[in-house]
Amino acid sequence: MRVLFATNPHKSIFQYMAPLAWALRTAGHEVRFASQPDFAPVITQAGLTAVPVGRDHAKLWAARAPKSGFEAGRAGIEEPYDAFTDPEKDTWEYLAPGLARAVADRHRQTAFPMIAGLVEFARQWRPDLVVWDPLTFAGPIAAQACGAAHARLLFGIDVHGGVRRQFLRLREQRPAAERSDPFADWLGGYARKFGGEFTESMVTGHFTIDQFPASLQIEAPGLTYVRTQFIPYGGPATVPKWLWRQPEKPRVALTMGLSATDVYDGYTVRTQDLLDALADLDIELVATIADAEKAKLARIPDNARLVPYVPLHHLAPTCSAFIHHAGAATLATVARHPVPHLSLHYHYDQPILARKLTEHGAGLDLHTSQATGQAVRDAVQRLLKEPHFTERAAALRDETLALPTPNQLVPQLEELTARHRATPA
Repeated sequence: MRVLFATNPHKSIFQYMAPLAWALRTAGHEVRFASQPDFAPVITQAGLTAVPVGRDHAKLWAARAPKSGFEAGRAGIEEPYDAFTDPEKDTWEYLAPGLARAVADRHRQTAFPMIAGLVEFARQWRPDLVVWDPLTFAGPIAAQACGAAHARLLFGIDVHGGVRRQFLRLREQRPAAERSDPFADWLGGYARKFGGEFTESMVTGHFTIDQFPASLQIEAPGLTYVRTQFIPYGGPATVPKWLWRQPEKPRVALTMGLSATDVYDGYTVRTQDLLDALADLDIELVATIADAEKAKLARIPDNARLVPYVPLHHLAPTCSAFIHHAGAATLATVARHPVPHLSLHYHYDQPILARKLTEHGAGLDLHTSQATGQAVRDAVQRLLKEPHFTERAAALRDETLALPTPNQLVPQLEELTARHRATPA
C-alpha cells in the first residue's frame, strides 16, 4: 500500500514518526513524507523520501510571537487543552471559546500553508493511508480529499483527543442553538470543498497510534488506540569512545532536553546547583549540557562529564539512575531499560508523564520550582539505594518491550487501512 506521512516542520515531532515510516518501508510499502519545503533536508537525512508541499511559514509564525510569548506558554499545557488535567476548566464556558480561539489562532494558521499542496499531491499519488501528528490538520484534510484511511501518531499524552471528547460531551448537553463546533465548521468547509462531509475522524483520526505503554498514557474515551513500542531516533549520532566501556561507578545521567535551548530561553533548573549538590557522591555523572548553558557554569565537579549531546539509547542502558525533564522521547528511551527515573518537570505534558512514572513506582518527580540541589541529591540517593525503584523500572521495561515493534504493527495497520479506506486497493 501507499502511505503518506504529514507533519509540520518540527524536528522533535518528526523524530517520533520516522521509525514507523521505516517499518512500513521495510515491509515493502511505498512511503512518502510531506512537510514544508525548508524541512525536506531533515526528512531526507533520515533516509526517507520528502515531498515538499505549500510554503514555509515557521519563521514567519515565530516572528509573530515574541519569545516571552513562547515562554509564557511553556509552563504546563496551553489553553484550552489544560482542561484535560484541570476539572475546574472542564466546562462549556471554558472549552467553547477556548477551542474557537485555538482553531482560529493556531490550528488554522499552521495548517493553511500546507493544505493546498498536500491535497494536490494526495489526489495525484492516491495514498491508502495518511499518518499525521495531532497538530498537523492538513493531514486529515488531504486524506478526506482522496478517500484515504488516516491515523494520528501521538508524541506524548493525548491531550488533544482528550479535550475533544470533553468538548463533545459538554456540547451534547447544550441546547441545539448553542452547539457550535469550531472544528466542524473549519474542517467541514474543506471536506465539502473536496466533495465530502465533515466526520469526527478529521479531528482525531480513524484510529490513533500510541507509542507508550498503557501505564504511561491517558486514553480519551471513545477513540481507537493501537500501541507500538517507542523506538528512539534522534538523527545522526556517534558513540564516543568513553561510552564503549561499562562505568566503574554507578553512572547517573542528567539531561533537560534539546528544546530548552533550541526553542526556549534555557533550562528551568539551576544547573550549577545540581552539579554542586551531586559533586561529592560516589558516582559518575554524565550531563548533556548545551554549550550556551555550559558557558554559564562557574565550576564543573570532578565526578561529572559534560557533553553537548550523546545518543541516549546508548547511554541509558549503562546508567543506574537517570535525571531528566520528563520529555516524552527521553522518558520513553529510558523506559526501555531497568533504570529508575528522576523527573524534573515543567513543560506541556511533562508533569503528567512524571506523575505517571512516580505512580508506577519507576522513579520520583519534582516540579522544577522544587528541584533544589538538596532535593535532587536526596532523590538520587533514594533511587540508587532503594531497590524497589529499579524493580519497578524493570517492570516498566517489560511492559514496554511486550508491545509490538513498529515492524510487528504493520499487519494491523494494513487491516485498519483496508477497513477505513474509501478508495479501491
